[in-house]
Amino acid sequence: MKAKTEPLKPVKPTLLDPLTLGLRLRTARKQLGWTLTQLSDRANVSVTTISRAERGQLALGYENLSALGQALQIGTLFSKGIEASPGKECLEITRAGEGVHYRGLAFSYEFLATGIKGKPINPVLGTVHARSLTGQADFARHAGVEFVYVLTGEIEVHFENLDTVHLKRGDSLYFDSRIGHAFVTVSKQLAKVIGVITVESNHMALAKQGQES
Repeated sequence: MKAKTEPLKPVKPTLLDPLTLGLRLRTARKQLGWTLTQLSDRANVSVTTISRAERGQLALGYENLSALGQALQIGTLFSKGIEASPGKECLEITRAGEGVHYRGLAFSYEFLATGIKGKPINPVLGTVHARSLTGQADFARHAGVEFVYVLTGEIEVHFENLDTVHLKRGDSLYFDSRIGHAFVTVSKQLAKVIGVITVESNHMALAKQGQES
């Protein structure tokens, strides 16, 4: 007799809507005792943008999410707050569909391995919704480097003052993410990509300041 197999239960994704994200942002800022202006100065994000994000009135792009997370010393606003012990090996499995989902202006993100705070890399599954560029505000800039691999569809990666790169399924690109960059889907179906992003740590920034002084 064959053993009965239980039907797979559908995975319910963790959705992080602008209201929830705004609450996390406000809570983290209040815990540090900072005003909106103080956070704005540290993150180089406008007071208006932070205020609207805290009220859940604005979907932040990755550039601002990264800057705010680093300024608040929490690494990422998508982290569950678990930090691996120094020197200890850590392992986290993210099952299909179980990442933290967030819809930005031009991208839908699924952040992976969010249970580990202070990671040297941030892996992301993304769907590129943008079909065209509207202006300079579309370009993201953040510390570190970035790697993108196209899973399905085709995209164009636009760089400020540099050539546009066309990527098809299976193509990949590595670049300095301090250069303004923007992604656009050019295929009939929305393109899906996997990205790996590094963010400069506070320790690295302090070390640089020491070398330059």
